[in-house]
Amino acid sequence: MRKVFDEMPEKDPVSWNTLVFGYAEKGRHQEALGVLREMWVDGCKPNSFTLSSVLPIFAKCSDVRRGMEVHGFATRNGFVDDVFVGSSLIDMYANCTRTDYSVKVFDNLPCRDAILWNSMLAGCAQNGSVEEALRIFRRMLHSGIRPLPRTFSSLIPACGNVASLLLGKQLHAYVIFGGFDGNMFISSSLIDMYCKCGNVSIARHIFDRMQSPDTVSWTAMIMGHALHGPAREALLLFDRMELGNVKPNHITFLAVLTACSHAGLVDEGRKYFNRMSDHYGIVPSLEHYGALADILGRAGELEEAYNFISKMQIKPTASVWCTLLRACKVHKNTVLAEKVAKKIFELEPRSMGSHVILSNTYSCSGRWNEAAHLRRSMRKKGMKKEPACSWIELKNKRHVFVAHDKSHPWYERIIDALNVFSEQMARQGYVPNTEDVFQDLEEEQKSGVLCGHSEKLAMVFGILNTPPGTTVRVMKNLRICVDCHTVTKFLSKIAEREIVMRDANRFHHFKDRNCSCGDFW
Repeated sequence: MRKVFDEMPEKDPVSWNTLVFGYAEKGRHQEALGVLREMWVDGCKPNSFTLSSVLPIFAKCSDVRRGMEVHGFATRNGFVDDVFVGSSLIDMYANCTRTDYSVKVFDNLPCRDAILWNSMLAGCAQNGSVEEALRIFRRMLHSGIRPLPRTFSSLIPACGNVASLLLGKQLHAYVIFGGFDGNMFISSSLIDMYCKCGNVSIARHIFDRMQSPDTVSWTAMIMGHALHGPAREALLLFDRMELGNVKPNHITFLAVLTACSHAGLVDEGRKYFNRMSDHYGIVPSLEHYGALADILGRAGELEEAYNFISKMQIKPTASVWCTLLRACKVHKNTVLAEKVAKKIFELEPRSMGSHVILSNTYSCSGRWNEAAHLRRSMRKKGMKKEPACSWIELKNKRHVFVAHDKSHPWYERIIDALNVFSEQMARQGYVPNTEDVFQDLEEEQKSGVLCGHSEKLAMVFGILNTPPGTTVRVMKNLRICVDCHTVTKFLSKIAEREIVMRDANRFHHFKDRNCSCGDFW
């Protein structure tokens, strides 16, 4: 292509643009930019086609500074109102995580077609700006633009990623109203969204209504059951999937292994791990190795897990070893924890999470001096522990609670209510479990520390601010501790509520003093 171009006696904008576009399409970005500079030196002025060919290059490499330079050129030369240039600018800024600029470009365009609206929606959604995306979606409807299937395929997963059930339900209503509920891709997105937002029953209802679920739909539903508790149901679904001649993929097997991990199904986990490669020819990835290591570790098969990771076909990463380190903490195996931590620190010397887990392992074993020494070392290195926080959505507002943070205006009322609940729980046999208080304190002081855990604050706030019988949904950034898990079981009975809690590992559904995890998490 370049040789033909160089042999041309005269080069017009079309030939220059063709060369720029050809390099860009092949992913040869530096050469495309080089041609653009040649074009400028040659005295041939770039046009809207040139700019809309070049901007995706900056989008792919997230070079917002150079993208802004092209934006400035477009503004000075009257191209900023061009729909193709505008669309490319929106995508470029969105890929550079500057959706605020995308919105400004979008708002200044005189004409907006369905493609532009969808580009703007997708840009906001992929950057987690779900409420902004929904605001644009409503403007789109008011402008008389009919949504496309890809509109919902962008928005619905975004609601799942931020666990916004209310916004997800609003979109589901639009899907039904617009007649898109028969679309397989949208149905799969809805299943995934409801599972991530803690309502697996609605997800299953949508799944059961699908006439011919594809691999994506089956996988989403299997993973939903794996994360929410009924692990056996996840495995039954997998069996049904195979009987229906739907071929599972690597993500399907990851979902199945997750189900085995959350239910302590060691033999089944080994079976499915081997079946993946032996029967389907799927080469295990790091995620699959990590999942089987997690299965073994949770079940207390620590030495087997260590040997399994050591003999992996792929070089184990720090995250895979960290899976075993967490299991060592749970099972209080300090000797192996030190051995595993050494391997992690060789790979990632500043792995904050691993330092914290090892310190907590020392504390669990009563080795307070080692724990204190490790924490001092972390402080010297400038390493700060991620604070535990929980949040709850009520009336379109997100309330965030940090452990022992008294800044929330409802804090005193929450503590008063928690004290009342504590008295009721004590009469029913509740005894505080202080094993997750990693400080050398008296038992009474440890019990006081437990009261300030973020999930307790969020949960009681939800109970106080919702009508009787309403399901309370709480999200947490870390793993729920043993005492909070026990307290939530008691509260579900006392308050006569279903309480759904999503922690860093899975969902817990509490009802009538029982949990869907079967106390294995």
